[in-house]
Amino acid sequence: MLTSVKTALTAVIMRDLRRSVRRSQDFVQPLLFFVIVIALFGLAVGPDKEVFQEIAPAGVWIAILLATTINLDRMFLSDYQDGTIELMILSPTPLSALVGAKISAHWLANACPQILMAVILGAILGLKIDVLSALGLSLLLGSPVLSLVGAVASALTVGLRGGALLLSLIILPLYMPTLIFGMAAVTNAALGLSIEAELFFLGGLAFLSATLAPLGAAAALRIRLAAT
Repeated sequence: MLTSVKTALTAVIMRDLRRSVRRSQDFVQPLLFFVIVIALFGLAVGPDKEVFQEIAPAGVWIAILLATTINLDRMFLSDYQDGTIELMILSPTPLSALVGAKISAHWLANACPQILMAVILGAILGLKIDVLSALGLSLLLGSPVLSLVGAVASALTVGLRGGALLLSLIILPLYMPTLIFGMAAVTNAALGLSIEAELFFLGGLAFLSATLAPLGAAAALRIRLAAT
């Protein structure tokens, strides 16, 4: 039983990753948007390194938050349109587990390249090692929350006309705690302060989201299918 579940989850992750590679805009557009936002922050600040060090955490976190929302509305859309969601519900593998696999694939295809790019850009722009480390750790802990929370809203709005706008209105307020703790961690690192508390809260948010979000997204998909 466990082997069949593991095989099913791996198949879902690999299928979604291959789909992202085939439809390159699914991960190229968010990554390009992320880079453009960071570049605009740099241009707005100008050559003043001290000012840039102060606003860099906010810039990176806002950029990755906005980039994450670009293709969230498509997380379940193709599966909803071609009937795959119905097959997932009928599968012996729990729907919440399959949804969790899809969320994992979304995070791997979108957030991971952005985290890597954030660290590279930070190094190019002269951020200190302590700040880069805090940035990388905070993004590794916080970015899964963005995908997990976004998945619930994506499932609630899948197939709706104007769903992308409604999705943004739902998730942006829910992203605020992650944004606040993520920026605070990097800011504290820049000031030479401890970041343990912020990372602890980000880890707690990630654990809570990983526990509840797949269940919520699975329930939302059932509701959407029942409504059609």
